[in-house]
Amino acid sequence: MISEQDWQDAQLLWDYQQMHHEPRPCSVAIGLGSHDLGVADTTVDLYRRGMMPLIVFTGATSRTTQDRMPRGEAEHYRDRALELGVPSDVILVEPDARNTGQNITLSRALLEECGVKVSSVLIVSKPYEERRSYATVRKVWPEVDVISSSTSMMLPDYAHSIGDARLVFDMMVGALQRLIVYPREGFIAQQYVPKNVVKAYERLISRGFTGRLISGAVSIE
Repeated sequence: MISEQDWQDAQLLWDYQQMHHEPRPCSVAIGLGSHDLGVADTTVDLYRRGMMPLIVFTGATSRTTQDRMPRGEAEHYRDRALELGVPSDVILVEPDARNTGQNITLSRALLEECGVKVSSVLIVSKPYEERRSYATVRKVWPEVDVISSSTSMMLPDYAHSIGDARLVFDMMVGALQRLIVYPREGFIAQQYVPKNVVKAYERLISRGFTGRLISGAVSIE
């Protein structure tokens, strides 16, 4: 059972991940593959608003998406964008990435292969991974300007849309763990994590929201 305290703690993690970047025109948008088709919908909305001339959808499959997106996350995102009226010639598909770092590095390689000059990137992710996505780009592609964006939703509404609040909480905890641990591994740029967010994260772990944790340290210290 998810308690009121769990919701309060999850809200702290949710709010921390929000970058509050104002979307502006960029060279390209990169939609990061996941179980959430809302990422594709948001990318399409940004395209319609003239925020980029080109879209890259990136992602293979994971244990969460292998059944619902058997052809790969990027392919299903592309299908969704085509259904919503985006021309096929403005969509590139990167089908092999299995983590956020690969999402960026493989998308970058694809764009270079296609001869696309990139000075700015609009990263579209799940709402609770905005900051992690931003930090990844800052580390592995530091020469580009980056705007981080996601579907604008409140946490309860988002959890309802996914249909599994525990899964969302597990993933939020996992996303924050990576934001804490990965700078030490050289995977992402260091981000300041406020103490109240760390305490909320640790309480959620103690309450069993551990389904997306990786082995290793779970504390910021």
